[in-house]
Amino acid sequence: MTYADDEFVQRLPKVELHVHLEGSMQPSTLLQLLAKHRGLSALEAIPNSPDALREWYAFRDFAHFIEVYLASVEVLRDPEDFELLSRTTALGLAAQQVRYAEVTWSPQLHLGRGLPLAEVFAGLEQGRRAAEAESGVVLRWVTDVSGHLGPDEAERALDAVLELEAPSVIGFGLGGPEVDRADYAHVFARARAAGLRSLPHAGEVTGPESVWSALDDLGAERIGHGIAAARDPRLLARLAAEQVALEVCPTSNVRTRVVPSLAEHPLRRLLDAGVPVTIASDDPPMFGTTLHQEHLACLQQLGLRRAELMETVAVGVRASSAPEPLRQRVLEELAAVPLD
Repeated sequence: MTYADDEFVQRLPKVELHVHLEGSMQPSTLLQLLAKHRGLSALEAIPNSPDALREWYAFRDFAHFIEVYLASVEVLRDPEDFELLSRTTALGLAAQQVRYAEVTWSPQLHLGRGLPLAEVFAGLEQGRRAAEAESGVVLRWVTDVSGHLGPDEAERALDAVLELEAPSVIGFGLGGPEVDRADYAHVFARARAAGLRSLPHAGEVTGPESVWSALDDLGAERIGHGIAAARDPRLLARLAAEQVALEVCPTSNVRTRVVPSLAEHPLRRLLDAGVPVTIASDDPPMFGTTLHQEHLACLQQLGLRRAELMETVAVGVRASSAPEPLRQRVLEELAAVPLD
């Protein structure tokens, strides 16, 4: 008996390897925190109604997206706010059959506002544990630094992260404006020496050269986005040969005007070149999407077959830091999903 694409996607066990915690704040949560902290001058730029928020999230380009992103973070003020965000994000993933997620959060955004990182992290951990107890979803953290703040600030952020001595922090990333990755080589060398995986963004709004640099200068084990690799046959061949997975976020790329439309997205070229790809949602509420919708779009608008979509989930499992028993359980569950 053949069943619809939507049901097929809902049945799929999933992993999510490229989602930003601060960018996962649902409008209802943002409005709740906006009301909680009403009167703070830092919040004046944030719209205070669902309709106004939808207009606010209509991004002109990548720079405008960053501007809105930085403004929205201002509603996060105390450990309880971070616990709420962590828990609601994790439960939202669990509702989409996500079994494991590596969620990126940005210490610099909070250190720069004078918040003690230990208190921020305590809230995140409490929310993570509560969601796992309630739903079974397993989260691990990737901490990232932003290109617009420079390598010196990245060093200070890494120091603060390492002081947490947290086993749940498994990776270190580089997001924001795609500045020269080589400038961050020494920071990533320290992070890797401390046992963190190198998981930078590259090749989102710049060309293939940033992906090359992420590999050669940062020792990248996975690449966030990386879609510019489709323009460079040599780079495609290297990613395929070394099996470096790309975390591809189709709707994000359209909403930030990196690609004109889903129909013109290079996902098909990446797959045809043998590059391992896992599908992700990036900043779902801000882009009006979910991981479920991203998988559905792959089938209905990007031309993937169901078996190919299942393989992107398997790629995510293999490229993750999930505990081995969980990896095996998800792969077994995935193999049991009927194709039609």
